[in-house]
Amino acid sequence: MTATANLQLPAAPVRQSPGAIPPPPDPIPRTEIIYPDSDGKPMADNTRQFRYIVTIQGGIAALFADRTDVFVAGDLLWYPVEGNNKIRAAPDTMVVFGRPPGDRGSYLQWQEDGLAPQVVFEVLSPGNTVAEMTRKFRFYEQYGVEEYYVYDPDRGSLDGWIRRNGRLEDIPEMEGWVSPRLGIRFSLDGMDLVLYRPDGRRFETFLELEQRAETERQRAERLAARLRALGVDPEATGSD
Repeated sequence: MTATANLQLPAAPVRQSPGAIPPPPDPIPRTEIIYPDSDGKPMADNTRQFRYIVTIQGGIAALFADRTDVFVAGDLLWYPVEGNNKIRAAPDTMVVFGRPPGDRGSYLQWQEDGLAPQVVFEVLSPGNTVAEMTRKFRFYEQYGVEEYYVYDPDRGSLDGWIRRNGRLEDIPEMEGWVSPRLGIRFSLDGMDLVLYRPDGRRFETFLELEQRAETERQRAERLAARLRALGVDPEATGSD
């Protein structure tokens, strides 16, 4: 018996009719762009800078605590351009009117109704260079910041810019300046930055807030003790 070999013949070429449109090539897979939540840099270089950043961010957040359309963040990466993760900045404090408060890993502007932060604060450290701050100024000017404030705690200097005619223009005198967007008043007490709410209350650190709350608690306890000594129920008078 003779064995028959299984021969694999080449497939006949597919003939296309004249004028036929060739099938499209396989699509090139798109590379997903990652927008990191961290740039690897510390929020602050020293305790003084950190204290001011926290006080500014916390004070503004408290000021607008009852608003559902104001987002306040500190040291959050802001990406203004979709598709480019190299264009970014991390303001020490930024305020966005028109966006809800809440947690975010970063601020992706195209996912936030295209709204750029209207107000930005920077608190300088000894490590900040002129070139770095120049780049930040140009970034904030280009991408729509309306009010930009820079405080240097080591020099006791305070500078501000406001958008006019599409550009950030210098505010000649910051002492007593009132932010159009925030309504807060700026002042320097010696070298220390002092911010005042529209009701005249000064921005306080967490420690100062805690100390004031404790003082109020002790005052209320003393008043209640005096009322009880007089035979008066403090709860009946609304004192506690």
